[in-house]
Amino acid sequence: MKPADIAHLHGIGAPSLSPDGSRAVFSVVRPDLEEDAYLGSLWTVATDGSEEPRRLTRGDRDRAPLHSPDGRWIAFLRPDENERPQLHVLPTEGGDPWRITDHPLGVSGHAWSPDSTRLAYNARIPEDGRYVDVVPGKEPPRRISTLKYQFDGLGYYTDRWQHIFVGAPIDPSGEAGEPTRVTTAEADHGNPIWTPDGTTLVFGASLHEDRDLDLYQDVWACAPEAGAELRRVTRGDLNARSIGFSEDGATVYFVGDEIGSTGRDFVGRQSGLWSVPLDGSEAPARLTGTEDPRMTGERAQGIDRGALVLGENRGAVELYLVSSDGERTTLLGGKRQVQSFDHAGGVTVAVAAGERDSGELYLVSEDGPRALTSFFEGVDPVPVAEVTAQAPDGYPVHGWLAVPEGEGPHPVLLMIHGGPFAQYGHWLFDETQVYAAAGYAVAFCNPRGSSGYGQEHGRAIIGSVGASSSTDLLAFLDEVLQDERLDSSRVGVLGGSHGGFMTTWLAGNHGERFRAAISERAVNAIDSFRGSSDIGAHFVEPLYGPRENWVEQSPITYADRIDVPFLIIHSEQDWRCPLEQAQRLFVELKKRGHETEMLVFPGEGHELSRSGLPSHRVARFEAILDWWDRHL
Repeated sequence: MKPADIAHLHGIGAPSLSPDGSRAVFSVVRPDLEEDAYLGSLWTVATDGSEEPRRLTRGDRDRAPLHSPDGRWIAFLRPDENERPQLHVLPTEGGDPWRITDHPLGVSGHAWSPDSTRLAYNARIPEDGRYVDVVPGKEPPRRISTLKYQFDGLGYYTDRWQHIFVGAPIDPSGEAGEPTRVTTAEADHGNPIWTPDGTTLVFGASLHEDRDLDLYQDVWACAPEAGAELRRVTRGDLNARSIGFSEDGATVYFVGDEIGSTGRDFVGRQSGLWSVPLDGSEAPARLTGTEDPRMTGERAQGIDRGALVLGENRGAVELYLVSSDGERTTLLGGKRQVQSFDHAGGVTVAVAAGERDSGELYLVSEDGPRALTSFFEGVDPVPVAEVTAQAPDGYPVHGWLAVPEGEGPHPVLLMIHGGPFAQYGHWLFDETQVYAAAGYAVAFCNPRGSSGYGQEHGRAIIGSVGASSSTDLLAFLDEVLQDERLDSSRVGVLGGSHGGFMTTWLAGNHGERFRAAISERAVNAIDSFRGSSDIGAHFVEPLYGPRENWVEQSPITYADRIDVPFLIIHSEQDWRCPLEQAQRLFVELKKRGHETEMLVFPGEGHELSRSGLPSHRVARFEAILDWWDRHL
């Protein structure tokens, strides 16, 4: 795979089934290098496999389709003339779509009412004189009085809170009536869903008095009308999200974390599936355990036998059915990562990516999954093999190794993921494929601190992040270097975010193991990260410990020991790990006369490598390959 081959890595959006389950509609999006954008349309396919998928819309930026409960309409997002996503409605029997919203900052999170006449959705409401019809940089100053005021990929948000609206009845004439604003609190309100009887909206939000000081988030309910009184469904002691209903509407399912009495003890917490009566008459009940797979995904969906939910498990993301008493059944598992799903009319479909494709739509049944699409083409992936190493204390370290074609010995890259509570796994990863195709063996693993291996595994590095993670990473490197096809004298290390943290740490504390390093969007200095990052005020102490530990745990403390060529990659608008983290390290190395370069991408945030401009993603790959070519 060459850098420009990212154009072959399509993404299939969350599918929506027709009420009888006979058809699925979904978006297909690809990076387009000529347009330097992500282009995609809506597609549809019969779930019985009787036909090939066909394109449904002519737009090139259509997303998030959703069937109406009566099967007559498909609501979806399409950008307006200002590139703001607006709701459109398309007749399922054919015809042209029409636009039904006109919000200045666009909309998201839409849901049909059970009678198919209205749509609830989210929209951000800007303060007067901001974001709309103004020259950037000439807005009035912002008066900030909260710890939470910015977010990577969004920017400032306390002057544009996200609210819930209910649109006017669907009008095929194209005349959009005035929507009803349901919520008013100065806070973000999550994606709304309707109760099956259409009388209530349910959503996640942090509306308690001390919400600026903790990470609690509750499930809330209200009538779908202006000025409705909000009722809290949960008890104020969890972080609740990914909400869904049982089929009868009496039970709310959600994914949630227990984050301690302070509301800030979040590191490594194993997210579980929970249930709670909609009337709030009982406390939420946890249905999955802390050493079960970590529950994840955009939603939990109730069906007749329980709830469908996604979970991270040893590099896989699987689709589970969890019963009301906590019995968990794997519906779609194996060496793949399920990205989204839907269930209707007794039919379940899911989008899943495997080790040799970037994602296809599958029919999920007792006979096993059956592919309904085959969009992936143009790339012949390098095989990836599972490896399990042992740390010095005997602890297993699970990971993977990709070895390029040819006898070798091949130079080696130790690649480290971010998080740290995240996981590498079973899917076609462009990073691995580009480096392996260029002749590098790529080793990557899930050391302690990663997700997908239980809560004890995830919380094992608290208070000793660099030192503890290094133990597992180096043990894994030692294991793969026993392969005779690998050249142990030519090893590079790279990673982004927490992976960048560990790259700097390893270069400063175990530099003899490596010939060169590349650190991206890294945390390098804990003290300034605490104040400059969008999550820093709540992230630092739970992971790194008290202030007196920060110097010892900061990779920049050991910058004077770095003696390998060092490339720093960062984005100008990274609010998660701000640019100053890169600049501080660059100055430390440059003042020593050390061989170092800094590559800064304008207009990009923390997600550059995953969703940045296609041209920037290609330029990033080319710069990385050039660095390894020079130094390995």
